[in-house]
Amino acid sequence: MDKKGKLIKTITYSLLTLWAIGVLFPFYWMILTSFKSYSSYNGEFVPKFYVTSPTLQNYVDSFTTVPLGQYLLNTIIFTVATTAIMLIVIIPAAFAFSRLQFKGKNLVFTLFLSLMMIPNELVIITNFMTVTALDLRNTFTGLILPSVTSVFYIYLLKENFAQIPDELYYAAKVDGTGDFKYLWKVMLPICKPTVVTITILKVIECWNSYVWPRLITDDAAYYLVSNGIQEIRENGFGRENIPAMMAAVVVISVPLVVLFLIFRKKIMEGVARGGTKG
Repeated sequence: MDKKGKLIKTITYSLLTLWAIGVLFPFYWMILTSFKSYSSYNGEFVPKFYVTSPTLQNYVDSFTTVPLGQYLLNTIIFTVATTAIMLIVIIPAAFAFSRLQFKGKNLVFTLFLSLMMIPNELVIITNFMTVTALDLRNTFTGLILPSVTSVFYIYLLKENFAQIPDELYYAAKVDGTGDFKYLWKVMLPICKPTVVTITILKVIECWNSYVWPRLITDDAAYYLVSNGIQEIRENGFGRENIPAMMAAVVVISVPLVVLFLIFRKKIMEGVARGGTKG
């Protein structure tokens, strides 16, 4: 490699390093603050980038001051149920648009994609009116139902299904294989990275959901972790004890970070497949 190539590589890696530091610093500050005692945090006129006397009391306070454990359980129920139902809905829909032949399929799919242009605010208003009319506020059913489908995920999975050669489908039909069995035995294993990616992205979306749960629930028994953090702030605990507030945020963030680190290769592979045609 010549000097010019080495210089470009050095500059590139230097910029990437600075970018990484900028992205990771808020996480470092969050974790650092969570281990500072209330007195030491308030006694710092100039913020310190290290902890002299780390403590775990903030994590204890985050669970005892508010029912953070209940909020975590509610979020797990909401996330698992929503993701499972969504997969049951979008997988057959993507299969139908990619493999089945029926009159007006292209028109229906085009109209279906046009739904992506509708602002989320309008959808939220409609969903709120519907759920309220059905008396489903402050229920898991009301939380889950508006999130059990996604036009984008159907499109992404449909494009992956369409990449599988038609010859496999015709050969399976000649052998007497039904559509459902072909989907389960052939298409899903081939498109597994994309399915895993969609699942993880939906889990992250549900875990971070804030506006809809906040709008549809005013009973603390159904609060999710995002609502719990807001509840911590509103009752004064967060404003008075920032380290404990940061400890609660760390507890909430860890599951998503671990999930991403475990499946990061599958996510990248699935996104890459979604952007490849032919």
